[in-house]
Amino acid sequence: MKITVIGGGNMGGALVKGWAKAGMASSLTVTAHTQQTLDRLVETCPGITAMLDNSRAVKDADIVVLAVKPWLVEQVIAEIKPELKGKLLVSVAAGVRHERIDVYVMPNIAAEFGESMTFIEEAAKAETAVELFGKVGQCKIVPQRLMNAGMMMAGCGIAYVMRFLRAMMEGGVEMGFYPDEAKTIAMQTMQGAVTMLRETGLHPEAAIDKVTTPGGITIKGLNELDHAAFNSAVIRCLKAGMK
Repeated sequence: MKITVIGGGNMGGALVKGWAKAGMASSLTVTAHTQQTLDRLVETCPGITAMLDNSRAVKDADIVVLAVKPWLVEQVIAEIKPELKGKLLVSVAAGVRHERIDVYVMPNIAAEFGESMTFIEEAAKAETAVELFGKVGQCKIVPQRLMNAGMMMAGCGIAYVMRFLRAMMEGGVEMGFYPDEAKTIAMQTMQGAVTMLRETGLHPEAAIDKVTTPGGITIKGLNELDHAAFNSAVIRCLKAGMK
């Protein structure tokens, strides 16, 4: 199965790197707007094919992944249309609809490390997309009405998680740790929390109860989050992009 990724930017580049790490380098072709971008990808992912010509890149592909900016989708489809017959066209461009696109997919940049949470819109060929994107993380097929929600929780959500980590770091520095120490502590703490939920299947609130003793210090911090409307702020943050 030969895959061509049109667009080697943040998202396209993350997918290429993730698939290359999954042993698919020899099956990958990527295009980009500049040779400099292609050179960086080739250096990072030995064995891939890289070129500036979109039409030539698509010619021998089985699956074409559109990873360009939303406002470039129409232009790129028009450019490669003569070479698309018999090929699966997948788009990861947020919010753009086009009759020629077979499957809409919303991964996130953690695909580079095999840890994307990817949403795939229900379609006749969605399972083929699951097979491909499952190599760079977890996939979930959803109806069209939930694609934007998935984008906010996972695509944009990865940035919201980073903001929480940054806040933990700043708190750590204020309490006396050096920034790099605070970063390591915050990341390991979050990783530990995620691993615990994944391994036990616990609801987050049940896991919270395990470290919250009556009259202890954890409940004091939790109450401060409640006083600051933390839950409400997170929910409003996720819903902001739905307006």
